Amino acid sequence: MEEFKPKRKNSNYSASDKTGGQRRAPRQNHQNKAPQENGAPANKPRRRPARPAAAEAAQAPAQSVPAPRPRRPRSTPQGDSQAPHQQRRGRKPQQSSASHYEMTPAIPMHICPLGGLGEVGKNITLYECQGDMILVDCGLVFPDADMFGIDLVIPDFTYVLENKDRIKGLFITHGHEDHIGSLPYLLKKFNVPIYAARLTIGLIKNKLEEHGLASSAVFHEIRPRQKVKLGCFTVEPIHVNHSIPDALAFAIECPAGVVIHTGDFKVDYTPLSGDAVTDLSTIAEYGRKGVLALLSDSTNAERPGFTATEQTVAEGVRGLFAKAGKRRIIVATFASNIYRVQQIIDLAIESGRKVAVSGRSMVSNTEMARELGYLHAPDNVLIQIEEINKYPPEKVVLITTGSQGEPLSALSRMAQASHRQVKVGPNDFIIISARPIPGNEKTVTKVVNGLLALGAEVIYENMYDTHVSGHACQEEQKLMLTLAHPQYFLPVHGEFKQLKRHAETAEHLGYIPKQNIYIAENGQNIRLSADGMAVENTVTAGAVMVDGYGVGDVGNVVLRDRHHLSEDGIIIVTAAVDGSTGQVLSGPDLVSRGFVYVRESEELMDGARVQVEMALDRSLSDNMHDWASVKARVREALSSYIYRKTKRSPMILPILLEV
Repeated sequence: MEEFKPKRKNSNYSASDKTGGQRRAPRQNHQNKAPQENGAPANKPRRRPARPAAAEAAQAPAQSVPAPRPRRPRSTPQGDSQAPHQQRRGRKPQQSSASHYEMTPAIPMHICPLGGLGEVGKNITLYECQGDMILVDCGLVFPDADMFGIDLVIPDFTYVLENKDRIKGLFITHGHEDHIGSLPYLLKKFNVPIYAARLTIGLIKNKLEEHGLASSAVFHEIRPRQKVKLGCFTVEPIHVNHSIPDALAFAIECPAGVVIHTGDFKVDYTPLSGDAVTDLSTIAEYGRKGVLALLSDSTNAERPGFTATEQTVAEGVRGLFAKAGKRRIIVATFASNIYRVQQIIDLAIESGRKVAVSGRSMVSNTEMARELGYLHAPDNVLIQIEEINKYPPEKVVLITTGSQGEPLSALSRMAQASHRQVKVGPNDFIIISARPIPGNEKTVTKVVNGLLALGAEVIYENMYDTHVSGHACQEEQKLMLTLAHPQYFLPVHGEFKQLKRHAETAEHLGYIPKQNIYIAENGQNIRLSADGMAVENTVTAGAVMVDGYGVGDVGNVVLRDRHHLSEDGIIIVTAAVDGSTGQVLSGPDLVSRGFVYVRESEELMDGARVQVEMALDRSLSDNMHDWASVKARVREALSSYIYRKTKRSPMILPILLEV
């Protein structure tokens, strides 16, 4: 990593440029000038104006001789109010030698979001200037309920791989899955150098070890306020507060200007760790000097006010520890939420309890955080999961994964009574210290119901103060916008409704003209400079689905078939046919899966078999030997019959064996 002392560069535009600039008043024609009253000589030559006013030239009366061609009025740096989708026309130099001037176009940069817009997760953004490129984040998103069998969804790396020779490095804002989860799949194709904070590197290494990539990855540890220069980019990490230590924003400086990429942040004035306060002074310093664009977290853009401090969780959980009495306490939270794990350990020490952890990611993350000094727990407090039954319930706290109801998580296995070491019962007091991610509500409810059925008391969702968000609400977003005071604003990290609300918040502040606020889409190549903003083209961007070891081999067609199968099942039709005559030699036989139970629907299946025989006979009489056409006729006849009888449309798969 190349580091150097902070050295501020002059901005490419002035403060007046950020607010739209000021046009010069047109100079008056000397013929209309008032007589001099200071006694100047009458024969003194009058100074010719630098350039004639275009407005007066346009209003001049018609003459017999050609009037001078009006000059194009000079534009201010922000005078381009075209919509971002429109291309700007190039400026032509002035032709007159008497008033010749030429404006040098501002140096542009390109911002290309490849994920994270219109969705919560899969964050990855590509920055380009003068041929150099850098990446920020490389996350994943968990599949929707209708993505049957899909484990993960990652960004499409096509555009990244096409330009890998120009990409200087990958900067990571923090260690959550939606910002680091896709790294193993990118590093298998492109071993890009990774720039991240210390804890973030530890979390990434844990992930890469599962894929056998930890030893080959190239890491550079970065710290706040220590700049990194890569190509024409100079990147300064800025500390921000989030639900995980070592969260960073980035001030990305290049010849086009400065862009601030906030990552996930909130403004917590009383964080659990004294050094975890968002560095507002550095952001304000950049704002005073001039920020070209701000890309800011939109997750909580619909929530007014401020995000609650993490201290409220400490008090809420402390009250629940007292309420638990002599029961065993089980707390489910995110494995990466080191702050929350530390809170639970501190409260366990206060109440004289031992602490055990369950879940593969929880175990690996806590061990790594202790080694790096981010988690503090005395050795005599931590015990192995196998030892929890050696202590009375009132002496044990178990920290586990599964706060989102993941089917294979430790808490889910406890709810199904299939966990090997933990048997949940009436002596258990369970706290789910997390809110369900949108889309996970049903799975969380299923886990809660299972735990309640086993006799445990469960604290979940908003019953008590057991969780606060790590994302900024509207007032914190306003503060970020006000301090950065950008010329352009692009809301990121959120669904469209959240991006839209964040854009409205920025517009209502009045600092940024409406035409300089843009809600981008994944894959748009946004050209940005002090002169204007435009979308030049779109690049390949989308979702790649991971199913087991398969990456990208499951697409929309496969998902559509899986959805079809999940709704109506399948009927397989098999028959042996003479290749020369088309005569049916055996069959047809019908096999049903996920449609009806054959033994209880013999009449329906017999009728279906008759329909297939009739379709094959018609094909024989028509002398049809195109087997694809024969299969299509069988499929249509059987599908029509099944729908008339059941109002269902199972997938029909004819198999004709030519003999």
